[in-house]
Amino acid sequence: MSAGLVQTYRAFAYNNAWANHRLLAACAALSQADFEAKRCGFFPSLQRTLNHIFVIDLFYVDALEGGWLGPAAWKNEVPYPSLAELKPAQVAIDTRLIAVCDALTPELLDDAVRVNRNTRIQIERRDRLLMHLFQHQIHHRGQAHAMLSETSVAPPQLDEFFAEGEAPLRATEFAELGWTEDSVWIS
Repeated sequence: MSAGLVQTYRAFAYNNAWANHRLLAACAALSQADFEAKRCGFFPSLQRTLNHIFVIDLFYVDALEGGWLGPAAWKNEVPYPSLAELKPAQVAIDTRLIAVCDALTPELLDDAVRVNRNTRIQIERRDRLLMHLFQHQIHHRGQAHAMLSETSVAPPQLDEFFAEGEAPLRATEFAELGWTEDSVWIS
C-alpha cells in the first residue's frame, strides 16, 4: 500500500478528533438535564450516544495498540455521566488514535490486529479495523448531531473534512487542539 494511503488514515484520525472537538464544544452549552434527556436514537440521549462513541473507541484503540481490554471497555455503558468528565476522556482516546495512525506504515496497514471478544479472538486487518472504527464514529456522531438539533444549541458543522473555506475557523480550532496544518498534513 502506498504512503498516500497512510496519510489518508492519519487525516481520518485528525478529522475524527476535530469533529469530536466541535460536537463536544457545542454540547458544552447544554444543561446536564438536556445532556441526559431522552431523545430519538439507538442510544436514546446525547449522554448515552457520546459515551457509546467513547467506549467503542476505547475498545478498538486498545486493540490497535496491542492491548487486551476487550468487552470490559463497555462494562459501564456511561463511564462519564457529565460532559465535563467525558470531554477530556474523549480527547485522550482521540489522541491515542492519532498516535496509532501517526505510527502507520504501508506494511502495518496489512498487518493483523487481534481483538479480544471474550469468547473468541477476532483477527482483522489493521486497515479494515480502522475503516470500521471511523465509520462507527461518523455514524453515531450523526445521531448525536441530530439529537443536538432538538435542543436550543445549534449543531456544529461536522462534514468539512478540512475544506479550504473553513481555513480561518480551522486555524482557531487547530490552535485549541495544539495542531497546525503542517502537523496534520505531513507526508
